[in-house]
Amino acid sequence: MAKKRIPVVIVAGFLGSGKTTLLNHVLRNNRGVRVGVVVNDFGAVNIDSMMVAGQVDSMVSLSNGCMCCAVDVSDMDEMLDRLAGPLSQIDVIIVEASGLAEPRNMIRLVLGSKNPRVVFGGLVVMVDGEQFEQMSAQHPELGKHVALADLVVLNKTDRIDEGLRAAVLAMVRDYNDRAPVLATTHGRIEPALLFDREPGREPSAGEQLTLDQLLLDQPDILDGHDCHDHLHSSYEAVDFESAEPIDPRRLVEFLERRPVGIYRIKGFVHFAVPGQSRKFEVQTVGPHIRFASTRWEPGEDRSTRLVLIGVDVDAEHVRTQLSRCVVSSGEESDPGAMLGIHRYTVTA
Repeated sequence: MAKKRIPVVIVAGFLGSGKTTLLNHVLRNNRGVRVGVVVNDFGAVNIDSMMVAGQVDSMVSLSNGCMCCAVDVSDMDEMLDRLAGPLSQIDVIIVEASGLAEPRNMIRLVLGSKNPRVVFGGLVVMVDGEQFEQMSAQHPELGKHVALADLVVLNKTDRIDEGLRAAVLAMVRDYNDRAPVLATTHGRIEPALLFDREPGREPSAGEQLTLDQLLLDQPDILDGHDCHDHLHSSYEAVDFESAEPIDPRRLVEFLERRPVGIYRIKGFVHFAVPGQSRKFEVQTVGPHIRFASTRWEPGEDRSTRLVLIGVDVDAEHVRTQLSRCVVSSGEESDPGAMLGIHRYTVTA
């Protein structure tokens, strides 16, 4: 079985774009997921008015199981090691970048981490719908940040009219025509876009409670809004299953040129290629593709099962494209076709 790796999601955006608001929302609505957090602006994170001790280059483990760190970008690798140690119970790490941080450098630090327990989980860039035109004119580098994004969150759409919203969306698309764009208010996004939930997970005796379990009966503290009733989540999850094997080359082409709107793909793939009998787990975030090989369990149904998650996804188009990856009856696969898969395969 492929070893679990903890995704590291970077949330970036210019000053005031709503990064902390998004982080607070995700912490409030993660439902059974243990979240580790690395933040630059430490005091801004509101965790139910709890006192969080520590200054720069320190870490604290709260009673709710979340860890919050105030770090300089240069200390990223050390922080990842401390959050994702061998005994870590964290499911996802969210890095809230400073409004003045350079996302490219932060991505390099995560991708270059020597910690085998972490994997890059994507770059989310917050765009202030009200200020982006003006701010990007003053700071051209903001466009470069958007160009790097795996997911763009167009925030504060309640403060702009349809004309400005369309203009900002066009600017975002000029910078980045591949990433899904999610329009929202108050930083409210569906956490399932960023990481997997674990429904039904209950703490055992002596185990720390997760944040959502502690706050389950508490009034909402995020900006005075009821997040549960007003989730602006236009995300969609598309399932795909095939009892017939998948052609490796066609699947790699699909993954490298994924349909518009797709942010994450996860699941298991069955390749019927001569000399190949392994089960392959696939995980993608934006353009980042990762395979890990494992064994089929005795008696396990050898089939392909995928879940594709994104924003404003054309589900029928996605399933049609994936159906073209299925090997037809009587069709033979070239053993060399696995080379494309091996290019993205990591050692578990």
